[in-house]
Amino acid sequence: MSAAAGNRDVLQNRFRSHLCGLLDTGYENRRVRMSGWMHRKRDHGGLIFIDLRDHSGICQLIVQPEKEELFLKVERLHAESVITVEGTVVRRSPETVNPRLPSGEIEVVLDDVQVESYAAPLPFPVADEMQTSEELRLTYRFLDLRRERLHQNIVFRSRLISKVRRYLEERDFMEIQTPILTASSPEGARDFLVPSRLHPGKFYALPQAPQQFKQLLMVSGFPRYFQIAPCFRDEDARADRSPGEFYQIDMEMAFIEQDDLFEILEGMFRFLVETMSAKRIAQFPFPRLGYRDVMNRFGSDKPDLRVPLEIQDVTDLFTNSAFKVFAANTREGSCVKAMVLKGRGTESRQFYDKAERRAKELGAPGLAYVQFREEGPKGPIVKFLSENELESLRERLSAETGDVVFFGAGKWERTCKIMGGIREYFSALFELDGDELSFCWIVDFPMYEYDEASKKIDFSHNPFSMPQGEMEALETMDPLDILAYQYDIVCNGIELSSGAIRNHRPDIMYRAFEIAGYTREEVDKRFGHMIEAFRMGAPPHGGIAPGLDRLAMILRDEQNIREVIAFPMNQQAEDLMMSAPSDVSPEQLRELCLKLELPQEEKNP
Repeated sequence: MSAAAGNRDVLQNRFRSHLCGLLDTGYENRRVRMSGWMHRKRDHGGLIFIDLRDHSGICQLIVQPEKEELFLKVERLHAESVITVEGTVVRRSPETVNPRLPSGEIEVVLDDVQVESYAAPLPFPVADEMQTSEELRLTYRFLDLRRERLHQNIVFRSRLISKVRRYLEERDFMEIQTPILTASSPEGARDFLVPSRLHPGKFYALPQAPQQFKQLLMVSGFPRYFQIAPCFRDEDARADRSPGEFYQIDMEMAFIEQDDLFEILEGMFRFLVETMSAKRIAQFPFPRLGYRDVMNRFGSDKPDLRVPLEIQDVTDLFTNSAFKVFAANTREGSCVKAMVLKGRGTESRQFYDKAERRAKELGAPGLAYVQFREEGPKGPIVKFLSENELESLRERLSAETGDVVFFGAGKWERTCKIMGGIREYFSALFELDGDELSFCWIVDFPMYEYDEASKKIDFSHNPFSMPQGEMEALETMDPLDILAYQYDIVCNGIELSSGAIRNHRPDIMYRAFEIAGYTREEVDKRFGHMIEAFRMGAPPHGGIAPGLDRLAMILRDEQNIREVIAFPMNQQAEDLMMSAPSDVSPEQLRELCLKLELPQEEKNP
């Protein structure tokens, strides 16, 4: 492990005078006392070599055969036993220097070993990063955390939090803790509920986010707030989402506009990247992409901009086409989309069959394509297209011989998403630069959308965002044309956070909810405390809350968020180490006035 201790000062007591990873040739011939875990043990024909590990790193120790009692004691120890050693630092011979270790030019000849804790045989090795099942790793997480990569991930996460605090405090942000026990929210994901002993039949909820509290802090006159906030949501796991709980860098500012927040956050991310990683930001300031534009070009509101593929609109080329599938989707609300894959026009049939299977998984009836070959255009739909249409396609898309064009047609949003899924599928064909961080802002989200299921207009994103144009927009515009001051920040295809300039005016809030079909009484019932606070003088304000876990995952090049969390749950939201969730006693249930009504197990016929 790297010298994570940071300096050479160590609390000197009976366990240690020095740290393993900080010893070098400057300590030659000095007596040292160290404590740690026996990382490895090697018997080399009479000499025993021990790699001793503490939080600062590893140091090699030597036990000489003439120290017979000491030799026998060490022989009996298993790896990961905890020992305290005393000895003398000596310089290694040139041929035995280990350049991979900061302490690799020295070793310590031992005079004494005290066993602080014997280790039983381990369920998996700590010293070697061999493949181990996730179930075993999570059951013995305390062992897994001793491994180099995971240990350094947690060290990195701690330093990341420290850097965030430094950056925000230097810009006059105040760290304020908000409640963990609060009221159940009628919006968002499922709540985790906590029964109240003092108020039988009533429940607290763990906060899905400190959203309302941080807005109330703005109303209270605190102009800049942040918190490394724990959030709790009863939702399923994903590679970039931990089930149950996660942490976010929660921020809110009063008297700001959207650009002010972007400047603060872009500066913070640049500071973190430059001081904590060897990665580089692709473009600064971060590009801003409107929601409709990003859906048209990438088929996703969280695009990985490193992927050199863009979707293009070709609807107008097929208005009068004999190919009815395309012609039928040239009306308003529908579209025909195309995407060029350079140099793949001569791939095997299997290549296209696999792509079509993926399109069907995404909800498409199939995947049309045209190959531009030396002998002319080929593909299942070529016979339905005119020469003029094929030439117009080639010109519009800058398609060359050897390229293939894939198509999607249908309702605009659905077609964009399907083509976005195909773009993501083909991204595996490209060698993306892992050191490039392609941040972008997604802005100008629509305030409303038409819900086909309920046959009504509803909020499309965040109902508490300020509409662009404020009350005038709500009174004069088609609701489906109204944009909101809502924004997402995305990095390499991963959404780090959503945020918004908030709606701080009760009159605008009532009208915004009225358009979505809510009465004034319903708004008061659900959000009365917020309305009441805003009536008593609320400043314009806005905020965001980047995911700490996701940010650490990106900066550490991890593919799964569990690798940057000290004690994560598994995909079934279980803590295998602590056996949670667990049963509770009948006495605990009685004290809380609760009675279980478990689902009946289905009986086999």
